[in-house]
Parts: sequence; structure tokens; C-alpha cells
Amino acid sequence: MRILFVGDIVGRPGRRAFARLVPSLKQRHGIQFTIANCENAAGGFGVTPEIADELLDAGADCLTSGNHIWKHREIYRYLDQQQRLLRPANYPVGAPGSGFGVFSAGRVRVAVANLIGRVHLEPVDCPFRAFWELERAAREEDAPLVVDFHAEVSSEKQALGWYAAGRCAAVVGTHTHVQTADEQILPGGTAFITDVGMTGPTETVIGVDRESVIERFLTQMPARFTVPDRPAVLMAVVIAIDPATRRATAIERIQEREPPP
Repeated sequence: MRILFVGDIVGRPGRRAFARLVPSLKQRHGIQFTIANCENAAGGFGVTPEIADELLDAGADCLTSGNHIWKHREIYRYLDQQQRLLRPANYPVGAPGSGFGVFSAGRVRVAVANLIGRVHLEPVDCPFRAFWELERAAREEDAPLVVDFHAEVSSEKQALGWYAAGRCAAVVGTHTHVQTADEQILPGGTAFITDVGMTGPTETVIGVDRESVIERFLTQMPARFTVPDRPAVLMAVVIAIDPATRRATAIERIQEREPPP
């Protein structure tokens, strides 16, 4: 089984790059299942039902998210209706939607879970304890488990990777938008990368207009962050999983630039 995990999609340029690049990536890498983080797909913050549908129609089999999932209130009902859009599982009981799903991937199945970190983010439930329940649910379904860990700091993401080593097929870090070069197979067959990166416009600061970010740092005054309409780069990983053992055998890091119009 070969899974494509696409990093945080940022605004219209990221959505455009996803639609243009994913079909050829699937063909070249023999992909059976595609996961994409849609945390920043709506103008850089959150996702709407229409944009989630757009990404699913463009080739995503499952969408994960993070701390900006609650930005647009119309997504609340959609989360309860569309099982292919996940929100972090360690939000407290009562939050709309689910952080776990089991999906068909050709002739096999794959479990996908979404978690969020607590360092410099909201004081949600413990992601490490939540992982225990997600692992048990995937084991009961006899499906390999891929975890999107949406967290701010590298240490928290790496700690969860080692905590989960040998107990799931993959832990893929998201949120910081800068792709790390530490892709590896941890002991026990768990694919890991600290951050898969982003799918969004180039020559920016993590996907938004660089001038407004620089001004914010210079003056410490509020600034409106916008996603510029520039050519985009898609950052992703391809994970190979042995369905018989439910463990990863390889992880490959990808960066692919959007071709000229």
C-alpha cells in the first residue's frame, strides 16, 4: 500500500497546485490513498464546506486539519456530516466531528487519525493519552494507522513519534509549514517526519505575504496576513506500508513546483 500525505494546503494557490499536481504524483508513485491537511485552505485560515468538497473532488481521500478548523462556523455541521474531514481527536468531548476514520484504499483499508499538540497551542486533552485510544481503535479494525500530528514545536512532534514507534504505521507532523529533512522509519516500522511542509505559494513566509510578516516583526503592530497569488509548491511524503504487518517499509519526501500556466 502506498499513501500520499500532502502538507498544509494554503489558500487558492495551494488548492490549485493540489489539483494540478496530485494526479501525476498518484500515477508516478502508484498511490492507493491520499491524505491532505486542509488547515489553511480557505484564504490561509480554516476550511469551508465548499473548499473541502473541492479538495475531495480534486483527489483527496481524507482531509485532516488543526487549530484553525473552527475558523468558519459553517464547517461545524459539515464535520458531523462528512466523515472524510477530520478534526483533532483530542479536542474535548462535545466538539463537532471526529478525529478518526477507517477508509478503503483499494483492496485494503487504512485508519487515519488527527491529533493536535499543546505547546503554544490551546490547552486541549493530552495527545499522548489520546493516541492510546486511536491505536486501539485501529487495531480492532485491523487497519494500519496513519497519524497527522498538528503541533507547533519539533520536540513535541518527535516525542510523539517515538512514543508511537512500533504501534502505528506513520506519524506525520504538520502545522509549521517548513518541510524537515528527518524522514525515517522508526523501530517497529513507524514512518516519521517532524513536518511534511506546506502546499502553497512560493517566495512567502510560510504561505502568506512576506512584507506584512516582516512589518509585524519590525513594529510588533497587528498586521493583516494575506495569501498572495503566486506559483505554488507542493510538499508531501509517500509512505509505503505492508498491509500484512500494518507497518511502514519506506518514506520518501517530495517537493514539486507548480508548472507555468
